[in-house]
Amino acid sequence: MGSSADFKGILAVLVLAVLFFPAAAQAHCDTLDGPVVMAAKTALEKGDVTPVLKWVKKGQEEEIRSAFKKTMAVRSKSPEAKELADMYFFETLVRIHRASEGAPYTGLSAGPAEPIIVKADMALEKGSVDHLLKHVTDAVAKGIRQRFQKTLDGKKHAEDSIAAGRGFVEAYVEFTHYVERLHLDAAGHSAHGVEPAAHKH
Repeated sequence: MGSSADFKGILAVLVLAVLFFPAAAQAHCDTLDGPVVMAAKTALEKGDVTPVLKWVKKGQEEEIRSAFKKTMAVRSKSPEAKELADMYFFETLVRIHRASEGAPYTGLSAGPAEPIIVKADMALEKGSVDHLLKHVTDAVAKGIRQRFQKTLDGKKHAEDSIAAGRGFVEAYVEFTHYVERLHLDAAGHSAHGVEPAAHKH
C-alpha cells in the first residue's frame, strides 16, 4: 500500500461491500464450505487468483482480479482486516458466479449444503455415480407415484361437485408441473438456479 490513507480507503470500501450484502443463502455455491469459497480460500493462501477464475465467465475475470488485488493488499494489515477482506472477496466471487448462472445471489451462509448436494460431491470424490443415481431415481419415482395417485383419485370424483373438481385440478396442475420440471432438467433445458417457464393448460 502506498499510504495509511490508501489503506483506510480500501478498508472502508470492503466494510460497505460486506455490510450491504444480505446474510441468507439458498444454494450450495453460496455456502462458506461450498466449492466456490473453498477455491477462494486456496487462492488467497497462495496469493494467486488463478484457482477461482474457472468459477466466472471470461468477461467477469477483470472484476475478480481487481477484487483479489484489493483483498491481498488489505488482509495482511491485521487479523480483523484479514477476516473482513477475505469475506469481501468471498462475497464478490460468489455474487459474480451466481450472476453468470443467471441466478439470484442472497448472501453467504454458514449452514450445511442440501443433503443431495453433499451426496453429489461425495460421488465425485469416490469417482462413482451409482449410489447418487439410485438415491435420486428412488426419490423421483416416489414423487411421481404420490402425485399421480392423488391426481387419479381426484379424477374419479372430479364431477361429483365443484369443490371436488377444483381439488382434482389442483392435484393435476401439481402433478403435471412436477413431471414437466423433471423432464426439462433431464433434457438439459432448465438453467441452474432458474425455474422453467410455467406450464400452460
